Amino acid sequence: MNNTVNIDIIQYIAILGSVVFLVFIIELVRKKTLKEAYSLLWFFFALLFFCLSIWRQGLEVFSRLVGIAYPPAALFLVLLLALFFILIQFSVIISGLSEHNKTLVQEMGLMKLEVETLKNMIKSKHRTQPIKKSGLLKKAGVREK
Repeated sequence: MNNTVNIDIIQYIAILGSVVFLVFIIELVRKKTLKEAYSLLWFFFALLFFCLSIWRQGLEVFSRLVGIAYPPAALFLVLLLALFFILIQFSVIISGLSEHNKTLVQEMGLMKLEVETLKNMIKSKHRTQPIKKSGLLKKAGVREK
């Protein structure tokens, strides 16, 4: 049994995986499943992984700069940083959507209150008089048939 690992095969698999990941992100953006604004971090990290898979010494250079003795451990650091930044981006987006939902619910509550108030005004003012004759439909912009 041969215990040697062919580093070229591993590099080809890494390149193929990076290209598939990049094409997958492009396809999600093209189909409008992923918005362009949210895809920027994904593109950045897909390109980073592609560059690291092509440039063999890139991971070693990065690990020396950061002070990590074992270069594959630096890859885990890059992966953790990618997840960290993407989670922060999602948190910012969710916070904005939460605030927007709160504003929409408040506006909807005010509109419901206004509609109920108008209904009560119509009921109290025109109990005996039909709506068509009172002119309320015309004032509200509704055309009579």
